[in-house]
Amino acid sequence: QVQLVESGGGLVQPGASLRLSCTASGTIYTANTMSWYRQSPGKEREFVAGVISGSNSKYGDFVKGRFTISRVNLRNTVYLQMNNLEPEDTAVYYCAAEIRGANFWGKGTLVTVSS
Repeated sequence: QVQLVESGGGLVQPGASLRLSCTASGTIYTANTMSWYRQSPGKEREFVAGVISGSNSKYGDFVKGRFTISRVNLRNTVYLQMNNLEPEDTAVYYCAAEIRGANFWGKGTLVTVSS
């Protein structure tokens, strides 16, 4: 059974950086796409960044060059380096993976940006 586990969230001050990690286990297949989404209280889940196995990446408009997504294909691991964090970035960040046509989600990791 495929499981995605995120880590790296926490409480940071505005302007700080965090690196989120996510690993998909329970499969012998390499994920086609691995992505990050986030959900703030009272808001819908939104796309943050995604990368396909060929290293082509996309970002949500609000990222504005502050975040970088990367992955290690053979480990089904994806990272999200977040710099210059703002209070508006406070949210639960979810990892998602598409493996052989099926979509899987992690349980999320909380990022809180506050002074």
